[in-house]
Amino acid sequence: ALLYFEVVTTLALVVGLVVVNLVRPGDGLPLDLTATMGEAVAKTKPSGWDIALHLFPSNLAKHAYEGDILPIVVFAVLFGVALVHVGEKGRPVMAFCEGVAETMFAYTGYITKLTPIGVFGAMAYNVSHMAAGHRLPGGEEIRGWGAVAYLLVRYARLVGSMYLALIVFVLVVLVPVMLIAKVPIARFARAIREPVVTAFSTASSEAALPRLLERVVELGVPRRVASFVIPAGYSFNLDGSTLYLVLASVSIAQAAGIHMPIGSQIVMMLVFMLTSKGVAGVPRATLVIIAATCHGFGLPGEAGVAMLLAVDEVMDMARTAVNVLGNGLASVVIARWEGVFESEGGAPPAGSSEDSPRG
Repeated sequence: ALLYFEVVTTLALVVGLVVVNLVRPGDGLPLDLTATMGEAVAKTKPSGWDIALHLFPSNLAKHAYEGDILPIVVFAVLFGVALVHVGEKGRPVMAFCEGVAETMFAYTGYITKLTPIGVFGAMAYNVSHMAAGHRLPGGEEIRGWGAVAYLLVRYARLVGSMYLALIVFVLVVLVPVMLIAKVPIARFARAIREPVVTAFSTASSEAALPRLLERVVELGVPRRVASFVIPAGYSFNLDGSTLYLVLASVSIAQAAGIHMPIGSQIVMMLVFMLTSKGVAGVPRATLVIIAATCHGFGLPGEAGVAMLLAVDEVMDMARTAVNVLGNGLASVVIARWEGVFESEGGAPPAGSSEDSPRG
């Protein structure tokens, strides 16, 4: 299951990277950068080789203080490997780390409850700032309703790019997976429709979880498989959120007028492969990851997140729906892989101890 999760989320990152480079939704978006900040960003823009060298931590406390996420991620991975290696002696440390993680999730949850206020402020500022006057890349200055219309068109392009990338991902990745795994597409679509609609309307994967479990079991996935794959997928298989990470981050670079070489973009994609795990525990945790990761690549993460907040709710609905769709499909694929999927909804395969699916 974990191998499947990693492959699919990596493909989601690739799709997001391709779409954001082709459509360039960040061009022309209003990014609030003072002259000093803009100069700092320009001076600290690292090359791909600099980023590779910077991956290895020199002073963990310094990196944490500066919000430099790349060395921290490398340290965390190596620390986790060592923790597993020591076995029973490492259990107290693991319990402590789990406690800290849960505490930080709760703390971040408190902050994100203020998101509606932030969205209002971000949109109000952007509209008023644009109405006061905005200079286009060609040098022309626009004011008033013309500037507001320009702003709305640019944001619509960003949202459209996100939806386009998700549609491409579903058609290019998920549909072929269905065909390869011989998933009954029509039955799967009917079964998954309600959880996906719930996820889209609430922008919450957790709200759709109970019904998702019920529907895939009714479809023919053994309950023991669904009960393992779907909760695990909520941490490791968030296809829509993962795609959004790279699309949003490169859009921030485009809005700031910063050219990111393809090597740097690939390194960023690899970082997101690690940092995207476990983001379902906190609403809009993707924005926290974007801000922290952008800082490590010399991008204005905080200003970029403020820019994204204006339309993040609309994009969150779509990426959450794809998260649920991807996890529902994952449970069917794993059941097929294990040879326990009941394609006709009949009795479990011979030798299976699983009871008949219950609705």
